[in-house]
Parts: sequence; structure tokens; C-alpha cells
Amino acid sequence: MFFRNLTLFRFSTEVADDVSRLDEALAGHRLRPVGPMEMSTRGFVSPLGPAEDSLTHTVGHYTKVVAASESRMLPPSVVNDELAKRVQKIAENEGRKVSSRERKKLKDDVLNELLPRAFVRQSRTAAYVDARNGWVVVDTSSRRAAEDVLSMLREALGSFPAVPLAPEESPRVLLTRWLASGEAPTGFALGDEVELRDPATASGGVVRGRLLDLDTDEVREHLRAGKQVFRLGLVFDDRISFVLGEDLVVRKLKFTDVVLDEQPDSPESAAAELDANLALMTLEHGSLLDKLAQFFKLPRPE
Repeated sequence: MFFRNLTLFRFSTEVADDVSRLDEALAGHRLRPVGPMEMSTRGFVSPLGPAEDSLTHTVGHYTKVVAASESRMLPPSVVNDELAKRVQKIAENEGRKVSSRERKKLKDDVLNELLPRAFVRQSRTAAYVDARNGWVVVDTSSRRAAEDVLSMLREALGSFPAVPLAPEESPRVLLTRWLASGEAPTGFALGDEVELRDPATASGGVVRGRLLDLDTDEVREHLRAGKQVFRLGLVFDDRISFVLGEDLVVRKLKFTDVVLDEQPDSPESAAAELDANLALMTLEHGSLLDKLAQFFKLPRPE
């Protein structure tokens, strides 16, 4: 499937060689089922599906991985309710208060009884590594989730010094300038979504708009009042629509029909379909990331 959000990291040319051994490195970090007395486990699963063994899938200089976790769903409220019942029962039957030490033991007993019966939920986060251009692209808008994937890659490789983006041009200033002028840079067009905030106050008013014309007096009035752009809808080359944040996270990414019409009609196999989709997706992403690196001056680490 195509990525819907892009959280980005960069790495140097010296680190690129590590990508060639990803499949071997991940072998010892495969996701295993969560045990009856465990809260969670994490590891990697095959991008090709549960029936496949390979933990990476490479097309050209792009290598896709899927980080996953299994977690037992045992809400604290369920544990606390059961603990309260047992404490109350002791108070009623024995006429005494339960000490903090005994309460801790009772809570451990509750966990030991309920944990093996709790439902298990699996979550997955896809990512790919562009060895030639030094990008790690994670399909999430959550910085924490993206950092977790990067942490898992570092753990598997021993070291992988990919770093968050360090723009030399302020994204907020540039996005605000584009909106105020009504003109995005060459190759881009304004979309139909915006988030404006007053940067001077943490609790200042927030203006959000979707499915609207951004070239209006109402929007310009907010800009004249000192609000700045924190998120802006854009369209790149009539091929990709997305919302770009001042954190340079790409959200709500969609390919237009121009791109989708280039998909093969009937791939020979699931692997062939994945090859075609990964090649198409990374090609489009690559053009977009090149432009973002140019406008916001996102240097590749030395």
C-alpha cells in the first residue's frame, strides 16, 4: 500500500553501506508472539506478507521494512476495579485495612490472572531506506512512532546515525510567505487546507480550515493579525496532494489520478505488484523530497 504520511530522517553516505546488510541484521529481530505473561513484544515482519520469510524488500536503491509490535490489551481501569473488589472483600471478611505491601501483592496476583486472558493487538509501521540519497521515510505522522522504528533499526544494525531534519530555512516562515503571496514555488500549488496560529502565545487562537479557497480576504486577515502557517495543503506537479507541517512532516499524502493511472493493470503475482507499487511510490516521493530539500535547505549529514 502507498504511504499516507511521511516522517523523514537523513543519514550520511558513510552510513549507506549498512543498508546492504539490513536483511541479515533484522533476522535476529523478527517479531515473536507476545507470551502469556508479557505486556508486549516488538520486531520486524515481512513486507511481503505473513507467509514470507524475508524481512526486507528492495527495489533499486530503496529497501522497505515493516516494524511491528504485539501488545496485550489490559486497561488499567480493569486491573484497578478487580483490585478494589479484592481489597473490599478483605475489609468486609476480616475487618481490617489492607497494607500498601499487601495491596501491591494483590495487584500482582490480579495481573498474573488477567494478563494471559487479555486480547492481543498487533500494530505495524512501514518504512523504507533510500540508500542513494540518504533518506529514511516512515509511514506515520507521529514523531514518537517514527523514532521507535528508527530505534529498532539502530538496535538491529548496532548503529545507524540517521537524524531528524535540520532545515536551514524556517518552514513556518516559508509556508506563511507562500500563503500570503498566494503563490507557491514552481512545481507547487496551494491546496485546500490550512492551520494558522499565533506564534507569540502557546495558548493563542488556532484557525483550521479544510476544503476551502486559501486565496481569500478572510485568510489574509488572519495573516495580517500576526498568525503564521503551521500546516499548509499543497499539490506537487499535479501528481501528489499533501499537507506539510512546520515540523516538515508530510501528512494526508495522496497520489492524483495522473499517478494512479500509471499502475499496472494486472500484476503477475503479489510480489510483482509490490515491486511495481514500491517503485512507483518511491519515484514520486523522490521527486517531492528533492524539492523539499531544495526549498528548506535540508542538507545530508556529512
